[in-house]
Amino acid sequence: MATATIDTRRFTREEYERLVEQGFFHPEEKLELVDGFIYEMTPQTSHHATGVRAVSKALEPVFGKGFDVCPQLPFASGDDSEPEPDIAVVPGNWQDYSHEHPSRAVLIVEVAESSLHHDRKRKAGLYARAGIPEYWIENLVDWCLEVYRDPRGGEYRSRTVLREGDSVSPLSRPEASIPVVSLFPLRR
Repeated sequence: MATATIDTRRFTREEYERLVEQGFFHPEEKLELVDGFIYEMTPQTSHHATGVRAVSKALEPVFGKGFDVCPQLPFASGDDSEPEPDIAVVPGNWQDYSHEHPSRAVLIVEVAESSLHHDRKRKAGLYARAGIPEYWIENLVDWCLEVYRDPRGGEYRSRTVLREGDSVSPLSRPEASIPVVSLFPLRR
């Protein structure tokens, strides 16, 4: 008797974008392509959304001219990935990306509540392989900022955990000192 094999189907970023353009997915679906797999993301809580806004508001004056602080927009990370990070700080300005999604960033931030495992495992590896020099996870579960740096061999070699009384300086803006508490929403 023959044994059936069951495989998963991986997608390229080009195939994924074509499906989006053809209206294959419902417009309200929150999807991300990570390592060839399409993940359906859970709806945002107000706490998560406020965290995204807090990070955006804190980073905009730090980066200013020459960078675009992009909230929840597609990021072209290789041939088989197009995540929508909560915040991506990309070189240039918004007009530079009218014909294609950004593929380089100096900093990516994910706000994690229910997605903490996904952000630590899948997304960290994805961003490290893409050569993103710095990746932050605003951890709303443990109420801390996880700072990942030094990407090598598909992983970040450095991980630092910062708390409310600490400050953080982005690698690309070492002169800036951002109070960690300013990145978080108010506690529930």
